[in-house]
Amino acid sequence: MEGRAYKPEELLGPLNEVESRNAPEVLYAAGRVKLLHRQPRVSVIGSRESTSEGLEEARGIAACIVCRHGVVVSGLAKGVDTAAHRSAMEHGGDTIAVLGTPMDRAYPKENEELQRELMERQLVLSEFSLKEPTSRKNFVLRNRTMALVSHASIIVEAEEASGAQHQGWEALRLGRILLLPQRLVSAGFAWPRKMLHYGALVYSGISNLEPLLDEFLPASPVPSAVDELGEPRF
Repeated sequence: MEGRAYKPEELLGPLNEVESRNAPEVLYAAGRVKLLHRQPRVSVIGSRESTSEGLEEARGIAACIVCRHGVVVSGLAKGVDTAAHRSAMEHGGDTIAVLGTPMDRAYPKENEELQRELMERQLVLSEFSLKEPTSRKNFVLRNRTMALVSHASIIVEAEEASGAQHQGWEALRLGRILLLPQRLVSAGFAWPRKMLHYGALVYSGISNLEPLLDEFLPASPVPSAVDELGEPRF
């Protein structure tokens, strides 16, 4: 299944010059595309090899976004991404996965069933057609697109060379909100401190994150018991 092909503007509305400069030419979508009309859409991203603390925080952040009627966006990778997607659904909310592969492939393989569930009940996006090979560059492009479709990005946990920093810089370039945990800023890496210089915000825990979300990301109206397609919500 490739999904239906759209121009980014068809899904996201008009793009400004900065947004359109590096937007993908096409986005393939499978699922409830009207989730892209909801706000806030917040990326929850981080390390594939997460600590138990990072996984717990990712789950809590996803629940916090859902309770504000927002949509959790992530990349369907191991670790933080998987925890965020599952927590959103477990708390009765919605989630969008942005893939670094075509839709007929799952990476990691262990998330194949979860990917299928999201394609059926939530929303999955990819900028890669079925015939395109998968390379490491795909995941950098995926992070760029994930920043584009999100109003904000939260990096829960990351290492010095983490791919999450690509999305962080893209979020800042687009003028989006970027949130970093205090423990990451204190870890001694250079890039989180540079991001603070360019406008990233720091949170010290979920209780500190909640007022930041309230201040910068106004919630959508309460979703109806019937979803945007006129079908029962799952």
